[in-house]
Amino acid sequence: MTTTNAKRKIRYAVVGLGWFAQEAALPSFAHAENSELVALVSDDATKREELSKKYGIKQTYSYEEYEDCLTSGEVDAVYIALPNHLHCEYTVRAANQAIHVLCEKPMAMTEKECEAMIKAANDNGVKLMIAYRLHLEEANLQAVEIVRSKQIGEARIFNSVFTQQVEEGNIRLQDVTGGGTLDDIGIYCINAARYLFQDEPIEVFAVAANKGEQRFSEVEEMTSVILRFPNERLATFTCSFGAASVSTYQIVGTKGDLRVDPAYPWQGQIKHYLTINGESQERTFDDRDQLAAEFTYFSNCILEDKDPEPSGIEGLIDVSIIQALYESIKIGQPVKIQTRARHQRPTSAQTIKRRPVEENPDLVHAATPSGQS
Repeated sequence: MTTTNAKRKIRYAVVGLGWFAQEAALPSFAHAENSELVALVSDDATKREELSKKYGIKQTYSYEEYEDCLTSGEVDAVYIALPNHLHCEYTVRAANQAIHVLCEKPMAMTEKECEAMIKAANDNGVKLMIAYRLHLEEANLQAVEIVRSKQIGEARIFNSVFTQQVEEGNIRLQDVTGGGTLDDIGIYCINAARYLFQDEPIEVFAVAANKGEQRFSEVEEMTSVILRFPNERLATFTCSFGAASVSTYQIVGTKGDLRVDPAYPWQGQIKHYLTINGESQERTFDDRDQLAAEFTYFSNCILEDKDPEPSGIEGLIDVSIIQALYESIKIGQPVKIQTRARHQRPTSAQTIKRRPVEENPDLVHAATPSGQS
C-alpha cells in the first residue's frame, strides 16, 4: 500500500437496510479503519432519517435515486444487502458506474445472473466480492489448516446441521425474492464443505420436507443434501427454517475429527472440538466483528488493486450447486455437476480480527428472522 493509500478510506453506500444491515453491517464501520460509511439507500423514509442521524450520514437515497448515489462522486463502493432477487441488477448498475461491489450471498438467483455480474465488473475494471465473512474468520480458517495439515488424517466426511425458526411473513419464506433454506443458510454448509475439502462437488442429491404449515407455503421447510466430491468423499447437511437454532459442522478423517460448534454465527464465540487418535482437546475463539473484517479486507483489495478471494467465481459456484440441488429435488435423482476451476481458496493468511460491536443497536422497521424487533 502506498503512503497515499494508507491514509485513504474507501467510501461506502449501504444498499438495503434490513435486519442484518442494521444489526451487523452499519455498526461495523467504526472498526474498519480503511472504510467509511457515507450513504444509505432504502425506500423506507423512516429508516433513512433515523439511521442517518444515528450514524451521522449526510447522503441518503431511495431506490429510485440509486443512480444519483452511484454518480454522486461521493461513493467508491456499495455493500448490497438487498433481497436476493435484486443482487444482479444493483451490482451491474454499480459496476457500470465504476463503483466497486461487495454483495451479500447468495450472489444471485441463477448462474446467468452471476455471469452477468462478473462480466459487468470485468468490463468496468471494478472489484466484485461476495460477502463470505467466514473466509476471514479465525475459527473457520484454522479448521481449514487442520484439515490441510492432515492432523485428522485424510478428510473423508463432512456433516453439518444449520437450523433456525423463521417467522411467517419473513422475506426468507418468499419465493419471489429468492427465499428458501438452501439460498439463505444451506449456502453456508455448501461453502464450508468446499473450503474444508478444498475441492468442488461432482454430483449432488437433495430431498425437501414440509409438514404443511402456512409459513412454508412458498418455500421448503427443510432440506437434506448429499454432495459427492472427487476421491469418493461425501458431504451431507440438513438445513431448516422450522427447527431450533443449531449451527454446527463436523469433518471426519482417517485419524480423527474436528467439530465446530457453533460454526456459522456472525457474532459470539466459536469453539473447536478436535479429536486425534482418541485424544480430545477444545479451543475457544473469541467474539470478533466479522463485518468490520469484511469491509477492511475489501477496502484493502481496492486500495492495493488485488482480486478478492471470495470472488464472483466463488459466488457463482455456490449458486450453480444450489440450482443443481433444486433440480435434484424436482426430479428425485442425483444430478452431476460440471466442475469449475478454483484458483484461490481461503487460508489462515486471510484472518482479520476486529473487536466486536459492544451492543446490539435498536432496529428501525426491521426484525430478526425469528421475529424479534
